Amino acid sequence: MTGQRRRARAVALQAMYEIDTTRHEAEEVLGRLLAEENLSGDNTAFVRQMVKQVVEHQAEIDGNIQRFAPTWPVEQLSAIDRNILRLAISEILFDNRVIIKVAINEAVELAKKFGSENSSKFVNGVLGSISALAER
Repeated sequence: MTGQRRRARAVALQAMYEIDTTRHEAEEVLGRLLAEENLSGDNTAFVRQMVKQVVEHQAEIDGNIQRFAPTWPVEQLSAIDRNILRLAISEILFDNRVIIKVAINEAVELAKKFGSENSSKFVNGVLGSISALAER
């Protein structure tokens, strides 16, 4: 399940990256990406829910990024780092189906795979601060 769920998170990241950088509609992007993937029904629903949640709460999520990474304006972060953070923060703050440490670990793994050399440390630091907020 972990491998499949991690793959689902990667698809959600791909969708968020495209939505963020091209301003394509979420449903259009999801429809195309999910048609290309062979995800289970549960993981397809997970991808849709993650993307929907980020889109609905993006202003609040971005506010948290700005709060916990004040020297890095959200719009100046790399698109990969920004969207990894958005997805993980969404899981931490708005979705109680995933243990916070798992959400952070999955985000760090995405950052290692898709981000720059320093992405995983940056993502881990921001999410560590946000998780303290979530655990209160």
